[in-house]
Amino acid sequence: EMIAEMSEDELSDLADLFKMFSDPTRLKIMNLLLYKELNVCEIANLLNMTHSAISHQLATLKVVNLVKSRKNGKEVYYSLSDNHIHSIIAIGKEHVMEE
Repeated sequence: EMIAEMSEDELSDLADLFKMFSDPTRLKIMNLLLYKELNVCEIANLLNMTHSAISHQLATLKVVNLVKSRKNGKEVYYSLSDNHIHSIIAIGKEHVMEE
């Protein structure tokens, strides 16, 4: 489906999706999750950030279905929702590194 054929609601949803990629912290989190699922503590340690900052960003990413979570006992592990997200990040990285 071409963008010209999208409804206003679909265009708005697409714009909201791309807004999620405009934050460096969210991109760092998604970049980590490209390789394996991680819990909040692991992500916070890898990015040298607070648990609350990571939790906030994960909640934002989860609302727009970019990440999903899986409970294992008391731990919650996060991963990218699907291969579309992998592709978007990979294509974006490729584009940036071409220059």
